[in-house]
Amino acid sequence: MLTQSGYHKRLKTAQPLLCKAILTLAACSPSWFDDLWITDATPVPCGMSRETVKRSDLAGHASYGYCASHSRWYWGLKLYLVCAGDGMPVMWCLATPKLGEREVLAALLEDNHHLIRNGQVLLADKGCAGKEFKQLTEAMGLELLRPDRRDETYRNGNLGGVRQRIESVNQTLKGQLDLEAHGGRTPHGVFTRVAQRLLAMAAAIWHNWTTGVTSKRSLIAFDH
Repeated sequence: MLTQSGYHKRLKTAQPLLCKAILTLAACSPSWFDDLWITDATPVPCGMSRETVKRSDLAGHASYGYCASHSRWYWGLKLYLVCAGDGMPVMWCLATPKLGEREVLAALLEDNHHLIRNGQVLLADKGCAGKEFKQLTEAMGLELLRPDRRDETYRNGNLGGVRQRIESVNQTLKGQLDLEAHGGRTPHGVFTRVAQRLLAMAAAIWHNWTTGVTSKRSLIAFDH
């Protein structure tokens, strides 16, 4: 229980269980069989002051990155999330903002290649443009779908309406599950608290599927 002594210590010990529970809930949901996956990266700030950066145990893991939605720099990590169309997490990882999005996403997909079905569509953003990354996804059986860059011939357009789905998933994590206020101060602590929030969202989506709620990612019933 949250009020018990040693709660966060026990939570850190349960890291593998949290990850397994997320995947189990995903596999039990109808969206597991969807052909469309959506992916994006969102900042996970870990400190606001220079003193925090200096004495943090996250040194060597976290670094400075730019948050476009807030138009500011932050110090922390980045959450890379691949989810189904309803927001159900399928695979995820935390990485330093210094690494390129294609590099991290490629490693994430390779590490979880056993979850990929042939013909799966992966909807990504413009940051995933590149011949090598496209060849990598094709070799895995993925069909990469992303907005066109300005210097490219028209293929998919800006995909604005579909891209809003992943933005709304990130907003659920930030606005209702306080992703940016996780409170973690160590690598294990940050990972555990991010996993905790992803598990909460996965449990809500699974529950809404089970009970027939129209809005699968709605957390209103769990806010009280």
